[in-house]
Amino acid sequence: MRVELAEIRDFLAPLPPFSLLDADALDALPAQLAVRYLRRGSDFPPAGEAPALYVVRKGAIERRDAHGSLVDVFADGDVVDATAADDDGSRRVAVEDSLLYLLPAPALQALRRAQPAVDAHFARSAAERLRHARRPSDGDDAADADALLRPVGELATRAPVTAPPTLSIREAARRMSAARVSALMIVDDGRLAGIVTDRDLRRRCLATGLPAEAAVASIMSAPVAAIDPESPAFEALLAMTRRGIHHLPLVDAGGVRGLVSSSDLLRGQRAGSVQLARRIRRCASPAELAAAAGELPELQLRLVAAGAGAAQVGHALTALYDALACRLLELAESELGPPPVPYAWAACGSQGRHEQTLRSDQDNALIVHDDFRPEAHGAWFAALAQAVADGLDACGLRYCPGRVMASTADWRQPVRVWSERFAEWIRAADKRSAMLAANFLDLRVVRGDPALLAPVHATVVRECARHESFVAQMTANALENRPPLGFFRQLLLVRGGTATDAFDVKRGGLLPISDLARVHALAAGCAEIGTLPRLRAAAGGPTLSAYGARELAEAFEFLGGLRLRHQSAQLRRGEAPDNLIAPASLGRLERAELKAAFAVIERQQAVMAQRYAARSAT
Repeated sequence: MRVELAEIRDFLAPLPPFSLLDADALDALPAQLAVRYLRRGSDFPPAGEAPALYVVRKGAIERRDAHGSLVDVFADGDVVDATAADDDGSRRVAVEDSLLYLLPAPALQALRRAQPAVDAHFARSAAERLRHARRPSDGDDAADADALLRPVGELATRAPVTAPPTLSIREAARRMSAARVSALMIVDDGRLAGIVTDRDLRRRCLATGLPAEAAVASIMSAPVAAIDPESPAFEALLAMTRRGIHHLPLVDAGGVRGLVSSSDLLRGQRAGSVQLARRIRRCASPAELAAAAGELPELQLRLVAAGAGAAQVGHALTALYDALACRLLELAESELGPPPVPYAWAACGSQGRHEQTLRSDQDNALIVHDDFRPEAHGAWFAALAQAVADGLDACGLRYCPGRVMASTADWRQPVRVWSERFAEWIRAADKRSAMLAANFLDLRVVRGDPALLAPVHATVVRECARHESFVAQMTANALENRPPLGFFRQLLLVRGGTATDAFDVKRGGLLPISDLARVHALAAGCAEIGTLPRLRAAAGGPTLSAYGARELAEAFEFLGGLRLRHQSAQLRRGEAPDNLIAPASLGRLERAELKAAFAVIERQQAVMAQRYAARSAT
């Protein structure tokens, strides 16, 4: 191969779709290319040129929509598909003297027929390309990843050991001893009725003097959590972490299939979220909790290295931050005495959505029973909230700059006041009200009486159905956070044509998708909390197609994974994690994938804007 052709081959080799070619096809590619030179100000594609695929070797091509607004910029290394004419009224122009490689459409078609991976690249939807872009696990933690992603039923090491509820405690203990198990599932008429563990035998029988001939049902824990054997092991691990349990029955439509223990899940594993949750529950002071929280960065590193996705890591960290909040509440109650009226401690924002990350702000609220009297009970709840806010800050969840915390009097109210406040926000339907309501639509009870939140949710559902202007304002707010336009050199181009050397992946990528999901779920009347559950629930509904939901979900997972890898690199360097990613730190392939994720958000925001503009006009 001539030197100049080898140089072109090496330039194309890392660029998708050419990165998918086998070695022989890649060697043959440069000879099929034509070279075109465009002077600044020339239209793209060049006048009179047949349809083709272009690669920008040097220079820049700008694309503007029918209104003259900048839509995209293609620079060195970008691939531009001009095999079909644009039909959206947009125009592309060379804004610098540009050198281009051109692959004629017939040659591209031949390449697709001969190279299935290249053909699949073009045939895939944006969602499928983003899903394939997720990086597989590698390195020393690959075995951990395999185990965590396997069906949990494969990790159960023995046949289920069960007993009827009428069996005596003595016989139940003998059965457990003979089978060498520490937990016995109680099954009634083929249905899981409860579970008895070694601890139940000690605390509920021996310690209380209960006769050994009593029915084992009298000491069982019920109702009992269970999981489908086909669920990923990671889901079982999270369920145990959230509930603080060490045994989880495996149940499907056919009945009880087995039992998995934390030991089964953690055998050979090093990502110890269950052990950390156990340590948190045993901490005797806020200082001990802060020390335990210091292990969270290492846990995140382990999970990411083990191949856990952004949603899984978010769930794991949320479960542990929930555990920290619960323990801080217990410690505060031990100091203050029992609560004067029932209450619920609720998380909102990313913690409410199960999307917690490290170094985040705390967003929470207190919902207290309507028997609350400020003069009699106010000081108790103020002290409780302040103690927890201080403790969470020491554990790495910083004070909220906007004071959206239960330690602020406004966010510590009876059920009646919360319901009235939500109704006012929805009726007002202005920008600020919609912003406040959006934050609190993510409310989730972490500790306390969940029934206290139910009337507030009922108010939201009822008032939203009556005031479409509120949904319209939520939509307007959701469209304010826009993704960047694209890359230009080592910089990122933002609205207005300016450029920046770092991209806020949360503000410009993840939050816009969360906002879209919230509006779609609200319009569809879905009660789910969390970006991915909302997208799944709203898919195929009145405002979001199943395809659009899949695109957004894949973009959300891709961007979340990108943030995790960025933060992991920072943690390994001893830096504080943030959301600012420099384009210069990304390879060409990652930049192409990120650009595809931007395009998905842009497209779905445009669809939402058109839909609500049309609705407003009728």
